[in-house]
Amino acid sequence: MARRATSAPPQLPERLAPGRRRRPRSPGAQERHLLSGVPAAQTLARVIRPCYGPHGRQKLLVTARGSTVFTGYAAAILRALELEHPAARLLREAAHTQAESCGDGAAFVVLLAEALLRQAEHLLRAGLPRSQLRQAYAAATAEALALLPSLAVRSLGPLQDPFWALYSVMNTHTASQMDNLTKLVAHACWATKELDGSFRRERVGVCTLRGGRLEDSCLLPGLALCAKPCGQVITVLSGARVALFVCAFGPASPNAPATARLSSPDDLTKFRKGNEQLIEKQVAQLVAAGINVAVVWGDIDENTLTQADKYGIMVVQARSQRDMVHLSEVLGTPLMPYLLPPLTPGQCQRVYLQELGEGLTVVFEWECSGTPALTLVLRGATAEGLKGAEQAVYHGIDAYFQLCQDPRLLPGAGATEMALAKILSEKGSKLEGPNGPAFLAFAQALQSLPETLAENAGLVVSEVMAEMSGAHQAGNFLVGVGAEGIINVAEEEVWDTLAAKVQGLQVVADVVLQLVSVDEIIVAKKSPMSQQDLNPLPKKAREHPSPVKKSTP
Repeated sequence: MARRATSAPPQLPERLAPGRRRRPRSPGAQERHLLSGVPAAQTLARVIRPCYGPHGRQKLLVTARGSTVFTGYAAAILRALELEHPAARLLREAAHTQAESCGDGAAFVVLLAEALLRQAEHLLRAGLPRSQLRQAYAAATAEALALLPSLAVRSLGPLQDPFWALYSVMNTHTASQMDNLTKLVAHACWATKELDGSFRRERVGVCTLRGGRLEDSCLLPGLALCAKPCGQVITVLSGARVALFVCAFGPASPNAPATARLSSPDDLTKFRKGNEQLIEKQVAQLVAAGINVAVVWGDIDENTLTQADKYGIMVVQARSQRDMVHLSEVLGTPLMPYLLPPLTPGQCQRVYLQELGEGLTVVFEWECSGTPALTLVLRGATAEGLKGAEQAVYHGIDAYFQLCQDPRLLPGAGATEMALAKILSEKGSKLEGPNGPAFLAFAQALQSLPETLAENAGLVVSEVMAEMSGAHQAGNFLVGVGAEGIINVAEEEVWDTLAAKVQGLQVVADVVLQLVSVDEIIVAKKSPMSQQDLNPLPKKAREHPSPVKKSTP
């Protein structure tokens, strides 16, 4: 995608203090970047920009390990990229911070940071010193953060159905059956909050099952795992006492390199007998502690499994460590690195196997009045489709958690960014000194976000921005970008959470102020010995690194 044409805030040299002049440039010479992080930020923005908004496109990436990533979510794309430029890594870390704390907003961080860095370079070329640029940008950020609460025109009431507030958050990318999925998430979040008046994200589990359609997704009481039952299949077990093991279910370190020195058949017999006695002792310890369900993330030893079947212990092999961590939080029992019973086993009313289409889940259930968790079981034909639905569900859960902390909502679809840009531009035109141009630059950077929404929706950007600007100048700050032109976000129910927007602006300001201070990136040269150790291939077989390595089909 060609980089969009941008210009510096108008009359910058005249707005700065007398005596400052734009740096001279010889005719025909190419301008050197004054900010070393700008090229890396522009490269990341070119990758992320087409995926921004509900009409963004998807990326098909092939990682260095050969795995394929098909997604339109910025956080997943940034994870798949191999970054070598330090500024690019710093920007990715900031985007991940936003995604981890708020569930969404990684694209917002990357695009706004790139726009602010680009505008900062215009200010530097106009003669503004770096120290004053940092102070002016910090002042503009503080002003924007102070204005945000005044733009929050709606809030989620304590007894309101959260569907309308979660729909626009989950529908970041257009997907079929999003209405049904949002209803399931809203019901799960509401039901778990009703237990004791507080909402914890770990109370809502997400389980993905291949097969069926997305509309076949359902809610199950308790915590459901896509796990594999092993040994003698026990379909239902009441009064469960659960132990969680992140190790092999059997003798410790079965794959450890070791040599058994056996000189006779008797030695072999003694070795086998000792191994059997160890297995019997380990299983007997579990039985003595009352453990009747063992969830394992690791290899299952057949002899140990036979002993567990003998005592009626249900053995379940989990598919991911994330499921184990989630189960540990809900059950309140630790993850055991050795095959020893925990001091506080997890307890639930029953554990049973549930068939859903061609899939099988293991459900941990409590009494209905005290169920500490609900699980949303997602169905889908493809793994990539399930990943997209799962990501949307997690966005909804995170958004509801934020609304429980701060129920205020901002206009979405770029309306908030446009409103901030209008106010900052008006103030910047009246301010003297460095703050004036900095406020104007900040306003132009904010306007680039609704421009991107219009561009990804296939609209004529200049016409949409002209209509939006006219509406906002007339005082209607609820006008945003829709699929066919400008929309009233209140009528279309398109909202952003105030907490996520505030966090995003703070993250962007932090990373931009850091990169504005950097005038040069110096990479230490590796010693010949370390270079040889790290690169065993011949010199001709090694390639020169690039700021961003991106795999394309």
